[in-house]
Amino acid sequence: MNRDSILLGLIGEGLDLSRTPAMHEAEGLAHGAATVYRRIDTRGKRASGRELKTLLDAALALGFNGLNITHPFKQAIVPLLDEVSEQAQQLGAVNTVVISPEGRTTGHNTDVTGFARGLEEGLPQAKMDTVVQVGAGGVGNAVAYALVTHGVRELLVADLDSTRAEALAAEINKAIGREAVRGVDARGIETSIAQADGVVNATPMGMLAHPGTAFDTACLTPAHWVADVVYMPIETELLATARALGCQTLDGTRMAIYQAVDAFGLFTGLEADASRMRETFLSL
Repeated sequence: MNRDSILLGLIGEGLDLSRTPAMHEAEGLAHGAATVYRRIDTRGKRASGRELKTLLDAALALGFNGLNITHPFKQAIVPLLDEVSEQAQQLGAVNTVVISPEGRTTGHNTDVTGFARGLEEGLPQAKMDTVVQVGAGGVGNAVAYALVTHGVRELLVADLDSTRAEALAAEINKAIGREAVRGVDARGIETSIAQADGVVNATPMGMLAHPGTAFDTACLTPAHWVADVVYMPIETELLATARALGCQTLDGTRMAIYQAVDAFGLFTGLEADASRMRETFLSL
């Protein structure tokens, strides 16, 4: 690719608050490449009503180097691509599309690698025999895959829609070749959390628009570790409560930053500076 300039984009709904564009533009500039990262918001005026294939074709025609894909298109993008990494194919979800100079598209899932890297860095000594993940939608499949491929022996995935939790469990078990994940109903999940080593919130609960917690935090003890995928705010009610109890905690910024670090590397072939991207992220 031409490293003098980089053209990237994000396709999804409701992208106004995304910090990904600023992280990529600042990192590209730090490598000496003029970088433009466009929000392609299907709720916005320019992209409203456009089909996903139309948007992808437009990016190809305009010479984009890559695209990030977010809600609600991570699954829908898969059949539109020329190639998909094995991991993303197993999950049936792509959040990063690399576009070659010839216009060939390759899909990856850096949500998985982003959460895994954050987990290894933020909770390196955490016990992971049994873990509960609350939430089977959104990034739930990527988080579950990262957990069971990075030390978790048994993972209970709880969701208010137990059918969705069971489907996620079946998908991950098939992908990894063992029965490590079990889908359960979120109602009454506190009993399972009390007996587990750790818990991950993979729901929107805790976001500014969805205050509160996804479960009754009275089940937590200082022996638990607690992770959250929410990063706005960084200190969610769940994490604040867990820290006050003496739990080890992992906030959502690590996943958000490392997925961008990994995506930048795939887009450009350059090694992103995670500390620099974190500084950009926190400055917004």
